[in-house]
Amino acid sequence: MTLPPADPLTARLSERGKDLAVVLAVAAVVVGGTFWSMRGKSETFWQAVTGWVIIALACGALYFRRRWPVGVALFTLAACAVYYPLSVYDGPVLVTFVIALYAAAAEGRFVAAVAIGVAVMLMIVYGETQQGSDHRHVDDAQFMMLAGWLLSILVLARAQRTRAAYLEEVRARALAAEREQEARAQQSATEERLRIAREVHDVLGHSISLINVQSSAALHKLGKKRTTDDPVAALATAEAALEAVKSTSKDALGELRSTLGMLRGAGEAAPTAPASGLAQLPELAERARSAGLDVRIVTQGGARELPPPLDLAAYRIVQESLTNVTRHARATAATITLDYGTDDLRLRIEDNGAGAPDGIGGGSGIRGMAERARAFGGELTTENTADGFRVMARLPFETNQGAR
Repeated sequence: MTLPPADPLTARLSERGKDLAVVLAVAAVVVGGTFWSMRGKSETFWQAVTGWVIIALACGALYFRRRWPVGVALFTLAACAVYYPLSVYDGPVLVTFVIALYAAAAEGRFVAAVAIGVAVMLMIVYGETQQGSDHRHVDDAQFMMLAGWLLSILVLARAQRTRAAYLEEVRARALAAEREQEARAQQSATEERLRIAREVHDVLGHSISLINVQSSAALHKLGKKRTTDDPVAALATAEAALEAVKSTSKDALGELRSTLGMLRGAGEAAPTAPASGLAQLPELAERARSAGLDVRIVTQGGARELPPPLDLAAYRIVQESLTNVTRHARATAATITLDYGTDDLRLRIEDNGAGAPDGIGGGSGIRGMAERARAFGGELTTENTADGFRVMARLPFETNQGAR
């Protein structure tokens, strides 16, 4: 149940319009009833003027019943107490007090409204005891009816107050649920954006790093062609490097299409290329070898089929590690160790490069790998070694996370 919040200005105008409508409606009833009661009766000019002034004041006071509910109830009660002994016509001015008493109870002044109602009944009892038995204005039946009317008014007002509080609570809950839903949607959008950014970074970062190394090697060989005694061999080496650039760029485009395929609209065909995973590690190692890095893959424990999200995360961690080795480490060799345990997969990527200056990997690549590991309830650590740099990751097999 969704209840949108009302505009404050519109709400104020609506309440003022309702208050004015109540005043006009009650005034019409009181004035009409007073004219009806004037049949066959007469009173002095000043009695008539005073009576009509009291009627106008009592009806007009109802406009402020929301702002000062108890005060308006007491004022209309006082107006009735003055009007009825003074006027000969006995018009229905009591209606103003009834409306004011209802408003006081409905606005949350229930105790005060009950006290006023009890005081009215006591005043009537006292007034009747001061009259002789032959001059009573309110007999027993009328007294019981009046008491019943006052009780009914208070009960109805209480019910209205309870209903208004319930609707307000429902509105507050609906608004809270809507805000929570918006916050969740925004959080989901942010997580999806970060996930896509991480995928694109890993795919393009690795391939472009290799292309940069391979193209630099090709340019270097082409430059040596002009000065070397064996230009044919230099040209052949440059050609091999360019072939590696071509192959790497082709693989990069394939992986990029696969990544962008996750963003396809409804009804579009799913990508036909196989999803990246540890099964593609040999190709990944071969591309790194073409950039001059001697990569060795070691498998320990019984290899097992991994869930696609976990398989992709493991592959991306290895891929980003090789990217960092190629780009920053100035290494010549790297070893990838896959250790299949009972409960988790442990990855270890070691190189013989320069290592990190402070022993801790920085940049978005290391953060992205750590986020992937944490998404599956695992962890990732990096450290310098005596021979270079080491990345270690633990990815649990059973986890409720990492569905994304």
